[in-house]
Amino acid sequence: MKQDYAVRTGSIRPSAVELNDRKRSSIQGQVGENSGTEVKSESVQPEPVVSDEEWQVASRAARTATWGAIFYLITTDILGPFSVPWAMSQLGYGPGFVLYTIFGILCFYSGSQLWKQFLGLDSEKYPVKSYGDLAFRIYGRWARHGVNILQSLQFFLNVTLLIVGSGQAIVQLAAGSSGTGKFCFIAAEIIFAAAGFILGQVRTLQKYSHIANIAIWMNLFVIFMTMGISSSTPPNWTAVTASYNIPKGPIYHTGGTPPGKSLTDQINGLMQAVYSYGGATLFNELMAEMRRPYDFWKGLMFAEVFIYACYIIFGMVVYRFYGQATFNPAYQGINPYSWQTVGNVFSLITGLIAAGLYGNIGIKVLYANVGREIFHFPPLEAKKGKWIWVAFVPFYWGVAWVIGAAVPQISYLGSFVGASMILQFTYTFPPILMVGFNVLKDSITEQDVFIPSTGKVRRSDGGFQRLWRGYKKKFFINIFDTIYFLGALVTAILGIYASIVGMIDSYKGTQVQAFSCCSPTGDNWPGCGTAT
Repeated sequence: MKQDYAVRTGSIRPSAVELNDRKRSSIQGQVGENSGTEVKSESVQPEPVVSDEEWQVASRAARTATWGAIFYLITTDILGPFSVPWAMSQLGYGPGFVLYTIFGILCFYSGSQLWKQFLGLDSEKYPVKSYGDLAFRIYGRWARHGVNILQSLQFFLNVTLLIVGSGQAIVQLAAGSSGTGKFCFIAAEIIFAAAGFILGQVRTLQKYSHIANIAIWMNLFVIFMTMGISSSTPPNWTAVTASYNIPKGPIYHTGGTPPGKSLTDQINGLMQAVYSYGGATLFNELMAEMRRPYDFWKGLMFAEVFIYACYIIFGMVVYRFYGQATFNPAYQGINPYSWQTVGNVFSLITGLIAAGLYGNIGIKVLYANVGREIFHFPPLEAKKGKWIWVAFVPFYWGVAWVIGAAVPQISYLGSFVGASMILQFTYTFPPILMVGFNVLKDSITEQDVFIPSTGKVRRSDGGFQRLWRGYKKKFFINIFDTIYFLGALVTAILGIYASIVGMIDSYKGTQVQAFSCCSPTGDNWPGCGTAT
């Protein structure tokens, strides 16, 4: 039968998708099962018959986002170009351009896979609201727990990265135009973490919405400002020497791999590309809010093209002028204090907004999927749940500060987050989920029957024979996705290794130390002027 993905939100009437509904119900009934002839689906209760018009109105009433809004949301979530120039300095023009292009294309491909799975599995009665829901429908409960825990860790380490970057910004602001001001780096991190802790007491995202939309415009201003300033002023050698132990000298840039860069340096540059495209974590949540989820591909495509253009233009322009002396984040590597201050102030504002959002979502995901499901915590809306929230927020931010103070090297910490978490959601999980989705869907035969009155699926067979039948129907696509999955997994392992090696090496030849007042940007704190 012809494959049809438009199966939700009233875009096709129920009477027109009877077989597709049966297939989807069969897929849901097979979650976590490879054999057996009769399997319980999610509990189904008989429903009163409604008209087609009522079905369409009800299914679309709560979902209002258009593909234009999705373009804006994806752009706001993913766009983060300030590490791109540093990645170019590790890779060179040619490899940098090629890798950012390849990862951009693969990000769109992975997003398209999630889109197809969402349309095939989501329904009004059993909506797919998160990445974990998608994993649960295809592979079972264990997959949902794994995805939810990893998603919570990603949000948590994103908060840690923002604490480190904002701590650097505060130290630079305290140095003043004369460069003689002194401020302890870990104290600066504590200040930002305390502000995030206060902001984190807000439980609803609605109160963030009035200020969150300005973040993208601030980021665009800083992008153009950094490109303009880098074209006419020298780099911030103090910060470059303090963080990377690169001596002051003539600026150079290369078409190929820069001289003196090891394999781990190049992999860390590669992981910045992975980190830059991280956003697929929230794609399912965005599709769940759309009036017509079928149109998600439009918002995804235009957002990816816009983001890719920003990355390539910004990265290559700044690398052209600063070469080996590019800094991460790029706006902290410009030299005039006045413009550096503008970038730092804007980054503090957008960083606090982002940290509040990441912290809010991260705590909620952790509470709902770990606290509620595993430890049986009370609902967040209950009085006890509210008190648990109040107590957990300072603990969450406190642990994030400890990690940020222990690993104050933002480039390598960002590479670790990119390799261990962001790469999984954007490049590793989508293809293997797609393989599982195809196998479950294509293994269904005309003899398989879904019984609505009992909520059960009666299968004609099971075991390896059934799985192989589903796998070989789209054999070459499934083979490609399997290779894609394995390649992403190997890349993740290499990235984790390279980032850990980079963290260790950064303590040997620079002033960057764990729990130290010495800032990665370089400062006048006593004893921090030279490498330790």
